[in-house]
Amino acid sequence: MALVSYSIEVFMVPDLAPSDDERAAAQGSAGAQGSAAAPERAAAQGSAGALPTHADVVIIGAGVMGTSAAYFLASAGIRNIVVVDSGAVGQGSSAKPLGGIRATFSDSANIELGKHSLDEYLRFEQDFGVDVGVDQVGYLFLVRNESDLQACENGVKLQNDLGAASRMVTTAEAAQICPFIDPASICAASYSPEDGYAVPGRVVNAYADAARALGVRIHPHCAVEAIDTTAGQVTAVHTAGGEIKTPVVVCAAGAWSEKIGAMAGVALPVTPVKRQIGFTPQRSTPFPRVPFTLDLASTLYFHNNRNGMLFGMSDNRQPAGFDLEYSTEWLEPFRAVAAKCAPELADLEVVSGWAGLYEVTPDHNALIGRSDTVEGFIYATGFSGHGFLQAPGVGELVRDLYLGRESFMDASAFRADRFQLQQLVHETHII
Repeated sequence: MALVSYSIEVFMVPDLAPSDDERAAAQGSAGAQGSAAAPERAAAQGSAGALPTHADVVIIGAGVMGTSAAYFLASAGIRNIVVVDSGAVGQGSSAKPLGGIRATFSDSANIELGKHSLDEYLRFEQDFGVDVGVDQVGYLFLVRNESDLQACENGVKLQNDLGAASRMVTTAEAAQICPFIDPASICAASYSPEDGYAVPGRVVNAYADAARALGVRIHPHCAVEAIDTTAGQVTAVHTAGGEIKTPVVVCAAGAWSEKIGAMAGVALPVTPVKRQIGFTPQRSTPFPRVPFTLDLASTLYFHNNRNGMLFGMSDNRQPAGFDLEYSTEWLEPFRAVAAKCAPELADLEVVSGWAGLYEVTPDHNALIGRSDTVEGFIYATGFSGHGFLQAPGVGELVRDLYLGRESFMDASAFRADRFQLQQLVHETHII
Protein backbone atom coordinates (compact mmCIF):
# COMPACT_ATOMS: atom_id res chain seq x y z
CA MET A 1 0.00 0.00 0.00
CA ALA A 2 1.44 3.34 -1.03
CA LEU A 3 2.28 6.01 1.51
CA VAL A 4 2.08 9.78 1.33
CA SER A 5 4.22 11.69 3.83
CA TYR A 6 3.46 15.10 5.26
CA SER A 7 5.77 17.04 7.50
CA ILE A 8 4.61 15.39 10.71
CA GLU A 9 2.79 12.15 10.05
CA VAL A 10 2.08 9.54 7.39
CA PHE A 11 -1.38 8.68 6.10
CA MET A 12 -2.59 6.01 3.74
CA VAL A 13 -5.07 6.19 0.90
CA PRO A 14 -6.56 2.69 0.63
CA ASP A 15 -6.39 0.20 -2.18
CA LEU A 16 -9.62 -0.69 -3.95
CA ALA A 17 -10.51 -3.84 -2.05
CA PRO A 18 -10.51 -4.49 1.70
CA SER A 19 -8.00 -6.89 3.15
CA ASP A 20 -8.91 -10.37 4.35
CA ASP A 21 -8.80 -9.18 7.96
CA GLU A 22 -11.15 -6.33 7.14
CA ARG A 23 -13.50 -8.73 5.42
CA ALA A 24 -13.68 -10.81 8.58
CA ALA A 25 -14.35 -7.72 10.67
CA ALA A 26 -17.02 -6.60 8.24
CA GLN A 27 -19.11 -9.70 8.88
CA GLY A 28 -19.91 -8.35 12.30
CA SER A 29 -20.38 -4.70 11.38
CA ALA A 30 -21.83 -4.39 7.91
CA GLY A 31 -24.27 -1.76 9.10
CA ALA A 32 -21.60 0.76 10.01
CA GLN A 33 -21.29 3.89 7.89
CA GLY A 34 -19.67 2.80 4.65
CA SER A 35 -19.27 -0.63 6.34
CA ALA A 36 -16.20 -1.94 8.05
CA ALA A 37 -15.04 -3.09 4.65
CA ALA A 38 -15.09 0.45 3.33
CA PRO A 39 -11.71 2.14 3.21
CA GLU A 40 -12.06 4.34 6.29
CA ARG A 41 -8.75 3.21 7.75
CA ALA A 42 -6.46 6.14 7.05
CA ALA A 43 -4.44 7.45 9.97
CA ALA A 44 -4.72 11.10 10.93
CA GLN A 45 -3.02 13.25 8.35
CA GLY A 46 -0.16 15.52 9.14
CA SER A 47 0.16 19.19 8.49
CA ALA A 48 1.38 20.75 5.24
CA GLY A 49 2.53 23.76 7.24
CA ALA A 50 0.71 27.03 7.82
CA LEU A 51 -2.05 27.81 5.38
CA PRO A 52 -0.68 30.39 2.94
CA THR A 53 -2.37 33.75 2.63
CA HIS A 54 -1.84 33.95 -1.14
CA ALA A 55 -1.82 31.45 -4.01
CA ASP A 56 -1.78 31.50 -7.77
CA VAL A 57 -4.26 28.63 -7.82
CA VAL A 58 -6.46 27.10 -5.15
CA ILE A 59 -7.74 23.61 -5.96
CA ILE A 60 -10.80 22.57 -3.98
CA GLY A 61 -10.83 18.80 -3.58
CA ALA A 62 -7.93 16.45 -2.85
CA GLY A 63 -9.22 13.38 -4.62
CA VAL A 64 -7.92 11.93 -7.85
CA MET A 65 -9.09 14.96 -9.88
CA GLY A 66 -7.64 17.55 -7.54
CA THR A 67 -4.29 15.80 -7.12
CA SER A 68 -4.02 15.10 -10.85
CA ALA A 69 -4.75 18.74 -11.65
CA ALA A 70 -2.25 19.86 -9.00
CA TYR A 71 0.48 17.66 -10.45
CA PHE A 72 -0.05 18.71 -14.07
CA LEU A 73 -0.25 22.40 -13.17
CA ALA A 74 2.92 22.16 -11.10
CA SER A 75 4.72 20.21 -13.84
CA ALA A 76 3.95 23.12 -16.18
CA GLY A 77 5.85 25.47 -13.90
CA ILE A 78 3.04 26.84 -11.73
CA ARG A 79 4.54 26.83 -8.25
CA ASN A 80 2.18 28.63 -5.87
CA ILE A 81 -0.57 25.99 -5.81
CA VAL A 82 -2.66 25.13 -2.76
CA VAL A 83 -5.02 22.15 -2.50
CA VAL A 84 -7.67 22.16 0.23
CA ASP A 85 -10.19 19.53 1.21
CA SER A 86 -12.75 19.25 3.98
CA GLY A 87 -11.56 15.70 4.66
CA ALA A 88 -8.49 13.59 4.15
CA VAL A 89 -6.66 13.29 0.84
CA GLY A 90 -8.38 10.76 -1.41
CA GLN A 91 -11.10 9.97 1.12
CA GLY A 92 -14.17 11.30 -0.72
CA SER A 93 -15.51 9.56 -3.79
CA SER A 94 -11.93 8.71 -4.79
CA ALA A 95 -11.75 6.29 -1.86
CA LYS A 96 -14.54 4.09 -3.16
CA PRO A 97 -14.50 3.70 -6.94
CA LEU A 98 -14.32 0.44 -8.84
CA GLY A 99 -10.98 1.36 -10.34
CA GLY A 100 -11.94 0.66 -13.94
CA ILE A 101 -9.82 2.15 -16.73
CA ARG A 102 -11.18 2.08 -20.26
CA ALA A 103 -11.66 3.79 -23.58
CA THR A 104 -14.91 1.94 -24.23
CA PHE A 105 -17.57 4.62 -24.63
CA SER A 106 -20.09 5.59 -27.29
CA ASP A 107 -19.46 9.37 -27.31
CA SER A 108 -16.36 10.58 -29.15
CA ALA A 109 -15.26 13.00 -26.41
CA ASN A 110 -15.51 10.29 -23.76
CA ILE A 111 -13.58 7.88 -25.99
CA GLU A 112 -10.79 10.43 -26.57
CA LEU A 113 -10.57 11.27 -22.88
CA GLY A 114 -10.75 7.62 -21.84
CA LYS A 115 -8.17 6.50 -24.41
CA HIS A 116 -5.72 9.26 -23.49
CA SER A 117 -6.10 8.46 -19.79
CA LEU A 118 -5.82 4.71 -20.38
CA ASP A 119 -2.53 5.28 -22.20
CA GLU A 120 -1.30 7.32 -19.23
CA TYR A 121 -2.27 4.59 -16.78
CA LEU A 122 -0.40 2.02 -18.87
CA ARG A 123 2.81 4.04 -18.52
CA PHE A 124 2.09 5.29 -15.00
CA GLU A 125 4.78 3.19 -13.34
CA GLN A 126 7.34 4.36 -15.87
CA ASP A 127 6.40 8.02 -15.37
CA PHE A 128 5.97 8.04 -11.59
CA GLY A 129 7.96 5.05 -10.38
CA VAL A 130 4.85 3.69 -8.65
CA ASP A 131 3.06 0.42 -9.33
CA VAL A 132 -0.63 1.35 -9.32
CA GLY A 133 -1.82 -2.19 -9.91
CA VAL A 134 -2.82 -1.86 -13.55
CA ASP A 135 -4.40 -5.12 -14.69
CA GLN A 136 -5.58 -5.32 -18.29
CA VAL A 137 -8.30 -7.89 -17.79
CA GLY A 138 -10.40 -6.21 -20.48
CA TYR A 139 -13.97 -4.96 -20.45
CA LEU A 140 -16.92 -7.02 -21.64
CA PHE A 141 -20.20 -5.16 -22.26
CA LEU A 142 -23.17 -7.51 -22.50
CA VAL A 143 -25.93 -6.72 -25.00
CA ARG A 144 -29.41 -8.13 -24.31
CA ASN A 145 -31.66 -6.13 -26.65
CA GLU A 146 -31.69 -4.78 -30.18
CA SER A 147 -31.47 -1.09 -29.27
CA ASP A 148 -28.35 -1.68 -27.20
CA LEU A 149 -26.93 -3.83 -30.00
CA GLN A 150 -27.09 -0.98 -32.49
CA ALA A 151 -25.58 1.46 -30.02
CA CYS A 152 -22.83 -0.99 -29.12
CA GLU A 153 -21.95 -1.70 -32.75
CA ASN A 154 -21.82 2.02 -33.51
CA GLY A 155 -19.70 2.54 -30.40
CA VAL A 156 -17.16 -0.10 -31.42
CA LYS A 157 -16.80 1.46 -34.86
CA LEU A 158 -16.20 4.90 -33.33
CA GLN A 159 -13.80 3.48 -30.74
CA ASN A 160 -11.78 1.80 -33.50
CA ASP A 161 -11.77 5.00 -35.56
CA LEU A 162 -10.32 6.84 -32.55
CA GLY A 163 -7.62 4.25 -31.88
CA ALA A 164 -9.22 2.11 -29.20
CA ALA A 165 -9.00 -1.68 -29.42
CA SER A 166 -12.49 -3.15 -29.14
CA ARG A 167 -14.61 -5.57 -31.14
CA MET A 168 -18.01 -7.18 -31.19
CA VAL A 169 -18.09 -10.82 -30.12
CA THR A 170 -20.67 -13.57 -30.51
CA THR A 171 -22.63 -14.99 -27.63
CA ALA A 172 -20.47 -18.13 -27.64
CA GLU A 173 -17.24 -16.12 -27.59
CA ALA A 174 -18.57 -13.92 -24.80
CA ALA A 175 -19.22 -17.04 -22.71
CA GLN A 176 -15.69 -18.26 -23.42
CA ILE A 177 -14.23 -14.93 -22.34
CA CYS A 178 -16.42 -14.86 -19.23
CA PRO A 179 -17.65 -18.33 -18.16
CA PHE A 180 -20.20 -16.83 -15.75
CA ILE A 181 -22.29 -15.63 -18.71
CA ASP A 182 -25.29 -17.61 -19.96
CA PRO A 183 -24.93 -17.16 -23.74
CA ALA A 184 -28.66 -17.69 -24.22
CA SER A 185 -29.35 -14.51 -22.23
CA ILE A 186 -27.50 -12.15 -24.57
CA CYS A 187 -27.55 -11.33 -28.27
CA ALA A 188 -23.94 -10.12 -28.48
CA ALA A 189 -21.21 -8.35 -26.52
CA SER A 190 -18.36 -5.93 -27.07
CA TYR A 191 -14.89 -6.78 -25.82
CA SER A 192 -11.98 -4.40 -25.28
CA PRO A 193 -8.92 -6.39 -24.15
CA GLU A 194 -6.71 -3.37 -23.44
CA ASP A 195 -9.03 -2.01 -20.75
CA GLY A 196 -8.94 -3.13 -17.13
CA TYR A 197 -8.55 -1.59 -13.72
CA ALA A 198 -6.01 -0.01 -11.37
CA VAL A 199 -5.82 0.72 -7.64
CA PRO A 200 -7.32 4.18 -6.98
CA GLY A 201 -5.57 4.81 -3.66
CA ARG A 202 -2.16 4.27 -5.16
CA VAL A 203 -2.94 6.66 -7.99
CA VAL A 204 -4.09 9.43 -5.65
CA ASN A 205 -1.01 8.96 -3.48
CA ALA A 206 1.29 9.04 -6.49
CA TYR A 207 -0.21 12.27 -7.80
CA ALA A 208 -0.13 13.84 -4.32
CA ASP A 209 3.50 12.82 -3.80
CA ALA A 210 4.56 14.10 -7.21
CA ALA A 211 2.66 17.37 -6.74
CA ARG A 212 4.19 18.00 -3.31
CA ALA A 213 7.64 17.29 -4.71
CA LEU A 214 7.01 20.17 -7.13
CA GLY A 215 6.00 22.51 -4.34
CA VAL A 216 2.24 22.03 -4.12
CA ARG A 217 0.87 22.48 -0.61
CA ILE A 218 -1.95 20.11 0.32
CA HIS A 219 -4.13 21.02 3.29
CA PRO A 220 -6.57 18.28 4.34
CA HIS A 221 -9.34 18.92 6.88
CA CYS A 222 -9.56 22.50 5.61
CA ALA A 223 -13.13 23.05 4.46
CA VAL A 224 -14.02 25.86 2.07
CA GLU A 225 -16.55 28.23 3.59
CA ALA A 226 -16.85 30.97 0.97
CA ILE A 227 -15.40 32.25 -2.29
CA ASP A 228 -15.02 35.98 -2.91
CA THR A 229 -15.49 37.55 -6.33
CA THR A 230 -15.09 41.18 -7.32
CA ALA A 231 -16.43 42.52 -10.62
CA GLY A 232 -16.84 38.96 -11.91
CA GLN A 233 -13.31 37.84 -10.89
CA VAL A 234 -12.32 35.30 -8.25
CA THR A 235 -10.33 37.09 -5.54
CA ALA A 236 -10.20 34.85 -2.47
CA VAL A 237 -11.15 31.55 -0.89
CA HIS A 238 -12.22 31.45 2.74
CA THR A 239 -11.48 28.16 4.52
CA ALA A 240 -11.75 26.82 8.03
CA GLY A 241 -8.04 27.56 8.32
CA GLY A 242 -8.16 31.11 7.04
CA GLU A 243 -8.38 33.24 3.91
CA ILE A 244 -6.32 32.63 0.76
CA LYS A 245 -6.11 35.44 -1.76
CA THR A 246 -6.14 33.93 -5.24
CA PRO A 247 -7.22 34.81 -8.78
CA VAL A 248 -8.00 31.20 -9.75
CA VAL A 249 -10.07 28.42 -8.20
CA VAL A 250 -10.30 24.90 -9.57
CA CYS A 251 -13.41 23.11 -8.37
CA ALA A 252 -12.64 19.40 -8.14
CA ALA A 253 -14.97 18.82 -5.23
CA GLY A 254 -16.89 15.88 -6.64
CA ALA A 255 -20.30 15.36 -5.11
CA TRP A 256 -19.95 18.62 -3.17
CA SER A 257 -19.32 20.73 -6.28
CA GLU A 258 -22.76 22.31 -6.62
CA LYS A 259 -22.29 24.00 -3.25
CA ILE A 260 -18.78 25.16 -4.17
CA GLY A 261 -19.98 26.56 -7.48
CA ALA A 262 -22.81 28.43 -5.78
CA MET A 263 -20.28 30.18 -3.52
CA ALA A 264 -18.83 31.83 -6.63
CA GLY A 265 -22.12 32.23 -8.46
CA VAL A 266 -21.37 29.41 -10.91
CA ALA A 267 -24.07 26.83 -11.66
CA LEU A 268 -22.67 23.29 -11.46
CA PRO A 269 -25.60 20.84 -11.67
CA VAL A 270 -24.07 17.99 -9.66
CA THR A 271 -26.21 15.71 -7.50
CA PRO A 272 -24.79 13.21 -4.97
CA VAL A 273 -26.21 9.68 -5.24
CA LYS A 274 -25.17 6.67 -3.19
CA ARG A 275 -23.76 3.69 -5.07
CA GLN A 276 -22.75 0.42 -3.41
CA ILE A 277 -20.60 -2.62 -4.12
CA GLY A 278 -20.37 -6.00 -2.47
CA PHE A 279 -17.58 -8.53 -1.89
CA THR A 280 -17.89 -12.30 -1.74
CA PRO A 281 -15.77 -14.36 0.67
CA GLN A 282 -12.24 -15.22 -0.37
CA ARG A 283 -12.00 -18.83 -1.53
CA SER A 284 -9.13 -21.28 -1.21
CA THR A 285 -9.01 -21.38 -5.02
CA PRO A 286 -9.82 -18.42 -7.25
CA PHE A 287 -12.80 -18.01 -9.52
CA PRO A 288 -12.06 -18.06 -13.25
CA ARG A 289 -10.25 -14.90 -14.32
CA VAL A 290 -12.78 -12.74 -16.15
CA PRO A 291 -12.94 -9.24 -17.64
CA PHE A 292 -14.64 -6.33 -15.97
CA THR A 293 -18.10 -7.43 -17.12
CA LEU A 294 -21.09 -5.10 -17.39
CA ASP A 295 -24.68 -5.54 -18.55
CA LEU A 296 -25.75 -2.52 -20.60
CA ALA A 297 -29.46 -3.07 -19.96
CA SER A 298 -29.29 -3.12 -16.16
CA THR A 299 -25.83 -1.75 -15.18
CA LEU A 300 -25.01 -5.02 -13.37
CA TYR A 301 -21.22 -5.41 -13.19
CA PHE A 302 -18.63 -7.74 -11.68
CA HIS A 303 -14.95 -8.67 -11.75
CA ASN A 304 -12.45 -10.73 -9.78
CA ASN A 305 -11.23 -9.56 -6.41
CA ARG A 306 -8.25 -11.77 -5.57
CA ASN A 307 -9.85 -15.17 -4.84
CA GLY A 308 -13.33 -13.70 -4.54
CA MET A 309 -15.63 -11.53 -6.62
CA LEU A 310 -16.69 -7.90 -6.50
CA PHE A 311 -20.04 -6.85 -7.91
CA GLY A 312 -22.73 -4.22 -7.91
CA MET A 313 -25.47 -2.48 -9.84
CA SER A 314 -26.83 1.06 -9.94
CA ASP A 315 -30.08 1.19 -8.00
CA ASN A 316 -32.43 3.78 -9.50
CA ARG A 317 -34.56 3.65 -6.36
CA GLN A 318 -31.73 5.30 -4.41
CA PRO A 319 -32.65 8.90 -3.50
CA ALA A 320 -30.21 11.74 -4.00
CA GLY A 321 -28.20 12.79 -0.99
CA PHE A 322 -25.02 12.27 0.98
CA ASP A 323 -26.05 9.03 2.66
CA LEU A 324 -22.98 6.78 3.03
CA GLU A 325 -24.41 4.04 5.22
CA TYR A 326 -23.86 0.67 3.58
CA SER A 327 -27.07 -1.29 3.04
CA THR A 328 -28.08 -4.36 1.08
CA GLU A 329 -31.38 -3.53 -0.62
CA TRP A 330 -29.57 -3.24 -3.98
CA LEU A 331 -28.76 -6.96 -3.81
CA GLU A 332 -32.35 -7.93 -4.60
CA PRO A 333 -32.42 -6.37 -8.11
CA PHE A 334 -28.81 -7.43 -8.64
CA ARG A 335 -29.63 -11.07 -7.93
CA ALA A 336 -32.70 -10.92 -10.17
CA VAL A 337 -30.64 -9.73 -13.15
CA ALA A 338 -27.74 -12.03 -12.37
CA ALA A 339 -30.11 -15.00 -12.39
CA LYS A 340 -30.81 -14.20 -16.04
CA CYS A 341 -27.38 -13.44 -17.46
CA ALA A 342 -24.83 -14.74 -14.91
CA PRO A 343 -26.66 -17.39 -12.87
CA GLU A 344 -23.66 -18.58 -10.87
CA LEU A 345 -23.35 -15.13 -9.30
CA ALA A 346 -26.98 -14.81 -8.29
CA ASP A 347 -26.72 -16.67 -5.00
CA LEU A 348 -23.15 -15.94 -3.96
CA GLU A 349 -22.75 -14.83 -0.37
CA VAL A 350 -21.86 -11.18 0.23
CA VAL A 351 -19.75 -10.76 3.35
CA SER A 352 -18.93 -7.07 3.10
CA GLY A 353 -19.27 -3.98 0.97
CA TRP A 354 -19.13 -0.24 0.97
CA ALA A 355 -21.07 2.80 -0.12
CA GLY A 356 -19.66 5.75 -2.03
CA LEU A 357 -21.04 8.76 -3.85
CA TYR A 358 -21.57 9.27 -7.55
CA GLU A 359 -21.44 12.93 -8.58
CA VAL A 360 -24.25 12.88 -11.13
CA THR A 361 -25.06 15.48 -13.78
CA PRO A 362 -28.34 15.63 -15.74
CA ASP A 363 -26.84 13.74 -18.71
CA HIS A 364 -24.48 11.59 -16.59
CA ASN A 365 -21.34 13.08 -18.12
CA ALA A 366 -18.53 15.27 -16.87
CA LEU A 367 -18.36 19.03 -16.35
CA ILE A 368 -14.98 20.33 -17.49
CA GLY A 369 -14.34 23.94 -18.40
CA ARG A 370 -13.89 27.55 -17.40
CA SER A 371 -16.76 29.74 -16.29
CA ASP A 372 -17.87 32.38 -18.79
CA THR A 373 -19.41 34.50 -16.04
CA VAL A 374 -16.80 34.34 -13.28
CA GLU A 375 -13.22 34.85 -14.40
CA GLY A 376 -10.77 32.50 -12.72
CA PHE A 377 -13.26 29.72 -11.95
CA ILE A 378 -12.30 26.37 -13.52
CA TYR A 379 -14.24 23.19 -12.87
CA ALA A 380 -13.63 19.46 -13.28
CA THR A 381 -16.45 17.53 -11.69
CA GLY A 382 -19.71 15.64 -12.26
CA PHE A 383 -18.09 12.52 -13.71
CA SER A 384 -21.10 10.37 -12.84
CA GLY A 385 -19.17 7.20 -12.11
CA HIS A 386 -16.32 7.33 -14.63
CA GLY A 387 -14.06 9.94 -13.07
CA PHE A 388 -11.19 7.75 -11.94
CA LEU A 389 -10.66 6.35 -15.41
CA GLN A 390 -10.57 9.86 -16.91
CA ALA A 391 -8.45 11.51 -14.20
CA PRO A 392 -5.05 11.63 -15.94
CA GLY A 393 -6.48 13.34 -19.01
CA VAL A 394 -8.60 15.68 -16.89
CA GLY A 395 -5.51 16.88 -15.04
CA GLU A 396 -3.99 17.85 -18.39
CA LEU A 397 -7.19 19.57 -19.50
CA VAL A 398 -7.26 21.65 -16.30
CA ARG A 399 -3.63 22.61 -16.83
CA ASP A 400 -4.35 23.76 -20.37
CA LEU A 401 -7.50 25.62 -19.36
CA TYR A 402 -5.42 27.52 -16.82
CA LEU A 403 -2.68 28.26 -19.35
CA GLY A 404 -5.21 29.17 -22.06
CA ARG A 405 -3.68 26.83 -24.59
CA GLU A 406 -4.89 24.06 -26.87
CA SER A 407 -4.98 20.64 -25.24
CA PHE A 408 -4.80 17.07 -26.52
CA MET A 409 -8.55 17.17 -27.26
CA ASP A 410 -11.47 19.53 -27.60
CA ALA A 411 -13.32 19.25 -24.30
CA SER A 412 -15.96 21.88 -25.07
CA ALA A 413 -18.67 19.18 -25.10
CA PHE A 414 -18.24 18.99 -21.31
CA ARG A 415 -18.94 22.66 -20.63
CA ALA A 416 -21.41 23.25 -17.81
CA ASP A 417 -23.61 25.54 -19.90
CA ARG A 418 -24.52 22.72 -22.29
CA PHE A 419 -27.72 22.10 -20.36
CA GLN A 420 -28.97 25.64 -21.00
CA LEU A 421 -27.92 25.27 -24.65
CA GLN A 422 -29.62 21.86 -24.95
CA GLN A 423 -26.36 20.29 -26.12
CA LEU A 424 -26.34 17.20 -23.95
CA VAL A 425 -23.72 14.46 -24.14
CA HIS A 426 -25.35 11.14 -25.04
CA GLU A 427 -23.42 8.19 -23.63
CA THR A 428 -24.46 4.52 -23.69
CA HIS A 429 -21.58 2.94 -21.80
CA ILE A 430 -22.27 4.21 -18.29
CA ILE A 431 -23.03 2.42 -15.05
